[in-house]
Amino acid sequence: MKKLKVVLLGCLTFAASCQNQNKDMSKPEAPIAKKVAKELSKHDDVRIDDYYWMNDREDQEVISYLEKENAYYAEMTGHTKDFQAALFEEMKSRIKEDDSSVPYKKNGYWYITRYEIGKEYPVYSRKKESLDADEEIIFDCNIMAEGHEYFNLSSFSISPDNTLAAFSVDTVSRRKYTLQIKNLKTGEILTDKVDNTAGNSVWADDNKTIFYSKQDDVTLRSDKIYKHKLGAASTDDVLVFNEEDETFGAYVYKSKSKKYIIIGSYSTLTTEFRTLKANDPDGEFKVFSPRTRGLEYDITHYENDFYVLTNKGGATNFKLMKVEEGNTASENWKEFIPHRADVLLEGMGIFKDYYVLAERKNGLNEIKIVRWDGTDSYYLPFDSETYTANVSRNPDFDTEILRYSYNSMNTPSSVIDFNMSTKAKEVKKEQEVLGGKFTKENYIEKRVWATARDGVKVPMSIVYHKDTKLDGNAPILQYSYGSYGATIDPYFSTVRLSLLDRGFVYAIAHIRGGQYLGRPWYEDGKLLKKKNTFADFVDCSKFLIAEGYTSPDHLYAMGGSAGGLLMGAVVSMAPELYNGIVAAVPFVDVVTTMLDDSIPLTTGEYDEWGNPNEKEYYDYMKSYSPYDQVAAKSYPNMLVTTGLHDSQVQYFEPAKWVAKLRDVKTDTNVLLFDINMDAGHGGSSGRFESLKEVAKEYAFLLDLESKIE
Repeated sequence: MKKLKVVLLGCLTFAASCQNQNKDMSKPEAPIAKKVAKELSKHDDVRIDDYYWMNDREDQEVISYLEKENAYYAEMTGHTKDFQAALFEEMKSRIKEDDSSVPYKKNGYWYITRYEIGKEYPVYSRKKESLDADEEIIFDCNIMAEGHEYFNLSSFSISPDNTLAAFSVDTVSRRKYTLQIKNLKTGEILTDKVDNTAGNSVWADDNKTIFYSKQDDVTLRSDKIYKHKLGAASTDDVLVFNEEDETFGAYVYKSKSKKYIIIGSYSTLTTEFRTLKANDPDGEFKVFSPRTRGLEYDITHYENDFYVLTNKGGATNFKLMKVEEGNTASENWKEFIPHRADVLLEGMGIFKDYYVLAERKNGLNEIKIVRWDGTDSYYLPFDSETYTANVSRNPDFDTEILRYSYNSMNTPSSVIDFNMSTKAKEVKKEQEVLGGKFTKENYIEKRVWATARDGVKVPMSIVYHKDTKLDGNAPILQYSYGSYGATIDPYFSTVRLSLLDRGFVYAIAHIRGGQYLGRPWYEDGKLLKKKNTFADFVDCSKFLIAEGYTSPDHLYAMGGSAGGLLMGAVVSMAPELYNGIVAAVPFVDVVTTMLDDSIPLTTGEYDEWGNPNEKEYYDYMKSYSPYDQVAAKSYPNMLVTTGLHDSQVQYFEPAKWVAKLRDVKTDTNVLLFDINMDAGHGGSSGRFESLKEVAKEYAFLLDLESKIE
C-alpha cells in the first residue's frame, strides 16, 4: 500500500492539501430536498414518491435544487480541483491532437476525418480520386460549433453525383437534429431545413430526393419516414411510412449495392423492412417480410438476391438465409448458413468476389472470409483472449481489400487493410500514445472466470500494470453494462492508463444481459431474469476478493445508463463489497419510468424490462428498482452524474434517487451529485471537453483510495 501511495501522489500532491484543508474547514452541509408526497398506485400497490416534484425541468425550484447539488459537489471536491486539472492534461497529453482517420474511398472520392491542434471538433474533408489531390473541406465542425455550449454533427449523406451533402446538427444535446443541405460546389447552405429529425438521411438516385426519419415531439421515438424534394418547404414533405406501434422505432438507409432504399422497423424482439428501388423515389415501398412477434431479421442485398440474418425457427444465435429479390416473404427464405449453438452470427459484409461474416465464439470476435464461388474459406487469426476485432467501414464493393480494426486491453487500436485474395495485410494506422512512456509490455491482460451463485461461469477481462501486486490490497475498478444484448468487448484506452499507472486494476465483467457468450447470455439477463445481471456483477466482485486480487476497502464499481441501474441494484444488494461507486446517468426509477409512456423511449423498452402494466412485471421491477429499494442502511461512497437535457435517462431519476438516499442512509460516506446543465445523455460535446468529466470520476476514485490507511 505504501508503494501505491507513492505512485498515486507522485508529483500530484493533492492528498496532503486535502488533509490540511479538511482539518481547517468544517464539512459542507449537503442539500436537503423538500418532500411533497405523491401517491402512485398500481395493481392495488401504493408507492409514495416524495420527490416526484423534481420532474419539471422548467420549474425554477427544480433548477435551484440542482444548482445547490452542483455547489455542494464543487465544495466537497474542491481539494481535488487541481488534481482534476492535472489528470485532464495528463489524459489529453497522450492523445495526438493533429490526428486523422484512415481515408476510405466511396464513389470516386477519398473521405477523411481529421483534428487540428487546439480544437475540439472534427474537420470532414475529401479528395477526388487520389490522396494527392487538393483537399475539399466538407464540414469544419469547429466553425459550426461557435456560439454553442453543445454541438453534434450526427451524420452527413453525400448525393450520388457528389455535389450535395445532407447533414444533421443538434445544439441542445436532446438528440433532436435539424436537417439541412450544403452545396459542395459553392459552399452554400441551401434554404431546405427540417427540424426535429432523428439525424439520419439518404439520397435517391435522382440527386434531389432525400428520405429521412422524424421523431415524436414528446417521446422522441423515431416513428415517421418522410420524403423531401430539393428546394421544397419541409411542410410539403411526404410521409412515406408511419410506425404506429408505439413499441417500434423506424430508420432509413441505402443498401451497399446502392440498388435499394430500405426502411427498417425495430423493437427489442422484432424487426421488419420495406424496400424501394433507389432509382424510383416516387414509387411505393414494399414490405420485405411482414413482422412476426419474436422474429428478428436483417437484410443484405447482393446481385439478384437478399441475404437474411435471422433467428427464424428458433435459431437463437442466428443463421443466414437467402431469398430472391422478387418474392422475399419469410416462407421463401432458404438456408445459406445454418444455426450453430456455439457461435453467434453477428453480421455479414458483401464484396464482389467475397462475403465476410462477423461471428462470436466463446466470447471472442471472429472474422470469416469466404469466396462466393466456394473455392476459399478461412478465419483471420487472433491470439489474445482480451481483444476486439471488428469489420470497419468498407463502402467499396469491387475490391479485394477488407478493412478491419484490432485492439486489446494492452494493445492500441490498429486499422488494417487485408487482401482477401493474397492474404497479405497492411497496417494503415496504429493508434499513437504520446508522451513516450507507454509500452504494451508494461501491462498485463488476461481473462478469468468467476462462478455465479447459480453455477454459471462469468468471464472478466482484466488489465493492470506489471508492477501492481495482486496481494489483496490492489485497488480495482470493475465496470459493466449488462443490458440490451450490448457487449462491452475488451478494448484499449489511453485514458485508462491514468488509473493503471497509479496501481489500479481495471476489470470488465461480461455479465448476463450482454451478448458476450451468445444470444442465450442476453436472454438469461432480461425481463424476469434481469436479476441475473446484478447477481453476476456481485459474484464477480466476490471472486476478485476471494482470489486475493483486492478487498472491499479497495474495490470500486462503475456503470452508466443501464449500467447505472446496475450500480443502483448492486449497492442495494451488496453495499459492503465496495469502497466507491460511480453511477453515470443512471436509470434508477425503473417502475415509475416504465409506467409513464410519455417519457422518451419508454414504450420501446417493454421487451427488455417488461411491461409494468402487467402485475408480474410490476412486482419484479419493484423488487430491484434502485429508487424503490432505497433503505435505511449504509452505502458506499458514491458519485452520481447526469445531464439536464438527457433524452434517454431523464435527469430527475438520479436527482430523486440522490435526494432519497440522503434522507435515509445511515452512513457518513460521501454522496455526490454532479449535473451537467448544458448536456444530455452523452455528456459534454467536443473531443477533449468530455475528458474533464472522466477526470472528475478518476479523481473521485483516486481520492478515496488515497485516504485508506
